[in-house]
Amino acid sequence: MSTLEIKDLHVSIDTEQGNIPILKGVTLTINTGETHAIMGPNGSGKSTLASTIAGHPRYKVDSGSITLDGEDVLSMSVDERARAGLFLAMQYPVEVPGVTMTNFLRTAKTALDGEAPSLRHWTKDVKAAMSQLRIDADFAQRNVNEGFSGGEKKRVEILQLELFRPKFAILDETDSGLDVDALKVVSEGVNREHSKGEMGTLLITHYTRILRYIKPDFVHVFVAGRIAEEGGPELADRLEEEGYDRFTAQSAVEA
Repeated sequence: MSTLEIKDLHVSIDTEQGNIPILKGVTLTINTGETHAIMGPNGSGKSTLASTIAGHPRYKVDSGSITLDGEDVLSMSVDERARAGLFLAMQYPVEVPGVTMTNFLRTAKTALDGEAPSLRHWTKDVKAAMSQLRIDADFAQRNVNEGFSGGEKKRVEILQLELFRPKFAILDETDSGLDVDALKVVSEGVNREHSKGEMGTLLITHYTRILRYIKPDFVHVFVAGRIAEEGGPELADRLEEEGYDRFTAQSAVEA
């Protein structure tokens, strides 16, 4: 079992208006085999947490720690974090002109594993994963995300997840912009990899609809850069009924 541990994490960002604190003491532990959902209103710090774990240079860690099996994640470069087993499915996947999906996937897999995968087995695995995610085979020869729809980009993110097999998957609003059919396909992909028991999942979302397909073990409510409440799947159901008003009201009183 692997463990991703976040302790008293404080993160800020420099802007033209000065330094702005975003995360204000986040503590969270995720083990492989677990699914944690982070929910909260816009601007609560959910995506900042994902980007900080992945190593986005825009975010400044003022204090606190992130460790993976006891190793200091914050001292690692972005590529070292990926090789250590961290994977971020981005909220807005970027286009990479001039790089085909085939070249990108195999090059990334080689970098992660330290050796190139067997071409015969690799080709078979890629075709199978693309078929399960309902990605047209022609996409393998297209440039990464170039001209892809929002739903197609999200499927490609999950394609990477299934092929790279990380220890921990951070899914940053993977449900954003997906219709019902695409949401089911993407969720099935996450569940396939998660069912192997070798991956922990940190699922960031505004809404409960994706949680109908990806069942969380734990739910954490983010408000104003802090975890305001934690619970099991029943907490997501309560949020569906009540919204975030009681949390934002309390946050305003505390401020």
